[in-house]
Amino acid sequence: MSSPARVRADACPGVFATHDAADGPLARVRLPGGVVTADRLRALASCAEDLGDGDVHLTSRANVQLRGVRRPGLAGRLTEAGLLPSPSHERVRNVLASPLSGVRGGLADVRGLSANLDRELCARPELAELPGRFLFGFDDGRGDVVGADVCWRAVGPTTGAVLLAGADSGWLVARDEAVSALLTVAETFARTRGSAWRIGELDDPSPLSPDGPREAPQTWPSRIDPTVGRIRRDDGGEAVGVAPRFGQLTAAQLRTLADFGDAVVTPWRSVLLPGGADVERLHAAELSTDPATAELSACIGAPGCAKSLADVRADAATLVADGELVHVSGCARRCGRPSGAHREVVAEPGGYRVDGRWTPASELADALARKGPS
Repeated sequence: MSSPARVRADACPGVFATHDAADGPLARVRLPGGVVTADRLRALASCAEDLGDGDVHLTSRANVQLRGVRRPGLAGRLTEAGLLPSPSHERVRNVLASPLSGVRGGLADVRGLSANLDRELCARPELAELPGRFLFGFDDGRGDVVGADVCWRAVGPTTGAVLLAGADSGWLVARDEAVSALLTVAETFARTRGSAWRIGELDDPSPLSPDGPREAPQTWPSRIDPTVGRIRRDDGGEAVGVAPRFGQLTAAQLRTLADFGDAVVTPWRSVLLPGGADVERLHAAELSTDPATAELSACIGAPGCAKSLADVRADAATLVADGELVHVSGCARRCGRPSGAHREVVAEPGGYRVDGRWTPASELADALARKGPS
């Protein structure tokens, strides 16, 4: 399970410690559980327009990024909007939750747990020292966010298992105690991690869970349910999910989403509107409700990233994923790749590597259509 010891500092970007990208400073804004109110959507839209490149970029951890932030004042505006509750903890507020929980399916309703954990996390000074890569998760039983460092996965309406780096620890915890359990694991990891950034880098993560009666470790099936399109709610209503092209939203599109109320950003770079929406109006704003749009993702590529070997979004725009998740990367770092099963297309000098085979960019669509290693 372990990985080689880290030899450089954690440079995960935030609002105060931005990333110096080729297109200007990049600021990442955390949205615990992906939940964002309508007012905060509008605040992000204004920040993107006034301080950045005009767009908001969704991430694979259900956060958002602003690119080209060259003017001061971002931290103050985010604080005023409630998006930056603790400057000392802003890079460690990494929390995933099953986006459809309480809307459709799932064994338990995990809504609210992310916000509770966020408050408790920010109240513990020692946890400000967690690495920016460390990730919490609340899974409603379907298994869509179990890849977090520490995750509570529902096994029934009121009980869940604590998973460490995706593996069952044998520790069963009531829903009401889930937040406390995850923070206990995080505190132990912060004290004992050495140079590790993630629990999966430890040789033996078992000491992170408390001693005492334990269940035999188990495995459960996992699935990722569609978060794009018209979604029938369990209560008979309708939710709507949109898939922005490559997870990129203009300020105007954000304001359109805000007109339909609070939203949930998903780890698949889609946005769920639990209260429903006027689909025709979404389409008029060039917001897709076609699940196929979410099947194709790409890093920012050139010219936004100096390390990228290609303008991957221009090349990917001509591709058809055809029912499978495809991620196009501008270099071997594979930034932004999905956590679940997907097909990788990686830029190399003069072309791309698809299924182990090099191909020129002009033949990328044909190579992707071949489906399978050569």
